[in-house]
Amino acid sequence: MAYSFSFPYIASAGPDLLAGLVMTIKVSLVSIVIAAAIGIVGAAVRLFRVPILAPLVTGYTHFIRSTPLLVQIFFIFYGLASVGLPLSDYWSGVLALSLWGGAYNVENVRGGFLAVPKGLRDASSALALRPLHYLALVALPVGLRVSIPAMLNTSVSVLKNSAYLQAIGLAELTFVAMDRVATDLRTLEMFAAIGCLYLVLVLVLSMFVRYIELVLSRPFRTS
Repeated sequence: MAYSFSFPYIASAGPDLLAGLVMTIKVSLVSIVIAAAIGIVGAAVRLFRVPILAPLVTGYTHFIRSTPLLVQIFFIFYGLASVGLPLSDYWSGVLALSLWGGAYNVENVRGGFLAVPKGLRDASSALALRPLHYLALVALPVGLRVSIPAMLNTSVSVLKNSAYLQAIGLAELTFVAMDRVATDLRTLEMFAAIGCLYLVLVLVLSMFVRYIELVLSRPFRTS
């Protein structure tokens, strides 16, 4: 018997999918913001070679970038609970995605800081700018201009990687689809639906990334 794809079934699952979509957006946006903050702070620590902290940041980025995200999620959700530090599925997901995105953003932002023209660095030294003044007045305005496109691409990856959080029971989009499949056995419809929803989310974010890249490609205003 030929399989009959059911659009009405997808429509009936709309409220559940919408709830999962809202959770996906919420956990992703919070994680993206925290990951950006981690990236800026971590890159500044490495730029100024802060004693003790700089090696810790380097070790953190190497560890996160060299281990699977799913292992990190399980470590945070199950591992911390086993030592008396339980976190909810939501905050475990936020922490895991933030640390993952933050590790990549440290390198993204550090690359931007290193791209600051030598003339600006020499001028800062000649003016005897303190590290925090250099960071606020030179490194961030110029370096972020270079690194923001890469940071936004990392943000797209954070959004897509939120699907891993279904493994710890967070009711995001993929979890909702898996739950409906287990109940109704309509695999094709569910995964086609969430595939389209993820595609739309990524396309919207990608359009935003492209817009930011066009804005940042404009020359600095001189007046």
